[in-house]
Amino acid sequence: MPRHLIFSYLSLIIAAAAMREGNFRMREGAPFKIALFADLHFGEDAWTEWGPIQDFNSMGVMSIVLDDEQPDFVVYLGDVITANNIMIANASLYWDQALSPTRARGIPWSTIFGNHDDAPFEWPLDWFSQAGIPQLSCARGSDCSFRGTTRLELMRNEIERNSLSFSTDGPRNLWPSVSNYVLKLSSTSNARDPVALMYFLDSGGGSYPEIISNAQVKWFQEKSREINPHSRVPEIIFWHIPSKAYEKVAIGVQCVGSIFWESVAAQEAEMGMMKALEKRDSVKAVFVGHNHGLDWCCPHRKMWLCFARHTGYGGYGNWARGARVLEIKQQPFSLRSWIRMEDGSTHSEVILSS
Repeated sequence: MPRHLIFSYLSLIIAAAAMREGNFRMREGAPFKIALFADLHFGEDAWTEWGPIQDFNSMGVMSIVLDDEQPDFVVYLGDVITANNIMIANASLYWDQALSPTRARGIPWSTIFGNHDDAPFEWPLDWFSQAGIPQLSCARGSDCSFRGTTRLELMRNEIERNSLSFSTDGPRNLWPSVSNYVLKLSSTSNARDPVALMYFLDSGGGSYPEIISNAQVKWFQEKSREINPHSRVPEIIFWHIPSKAYEKVAIGVQCVGSIFWESVAAQEAEMGMMKALEKRDSVKAVFVGHNHGLDWCCPHRKMWLCFARHTGYGGYGNWARGARVLEIKQQPFSLRSWIRMEDGSTHSEVILSS
């Protein structure tokens, strides 16, 4: 068997074993690197020539980042697909395509939902003009359908079909919110010795309001007290739509980034999540997507609030594509970040653990 196939097979076995425990480990003598892919928007304008070309270009961006950075883990930070443009019954086919560059390289990943991932189909107005509805070709193994695919269906399809996925569909009592879970990064020497805890939350949108609910806040408080009662382990937070706190820090002079071209499009309301985070000295940073024209990190209280970088060619805006990269070191703990661009360049390096 060729070496690269042996490596991929071993990666699958190791990832599956780690996933059963909800954690993974640092590599000996190396930092742990995470790539964030935000706002890919696969399936957008799927009935046009433009749409599939954008998906192809997005695959190229991810491939460049993965090959240049060679991360240990990937986070899909929401708006993986543009469900409101997808005509087929099973949108998981587009979701799976977005995961394929990471899966092909044997890299484990996790996903969270954005506001477009289960949005209902939006009928284009020009379909009702003189030109009429175009000849639709649903050539992805599924009949044309406009009912959409639910969050729960998307997540379960991902988990069942991919042994490298660390995603979960979260506690049932948080419904309609789905992608809520925590993963543990353990030390090289001891799987029970955590280096960092990563919390993933569903910030809503699409089929329900853009919000992190009070029930999710209570879940975070209970879970963090359970697994990190003395706040000794650094905590890193991921969700898609920025909280209202992002609006307040956006004018800060200490912000680090390269594009500041739009106002923060925040969640509809604040139900206590930021207050819960602010009470924990262990929280180092929050990472979001959603705003394609922002890629900054700004200090807020004792933590940092960061945007990723628009990775996909789908979605609005013509800014150059790229991805935010995180690097975690164990002793002493440090969290460093930068942006890797499609052209191979890097910029906006910042230390987030100070």
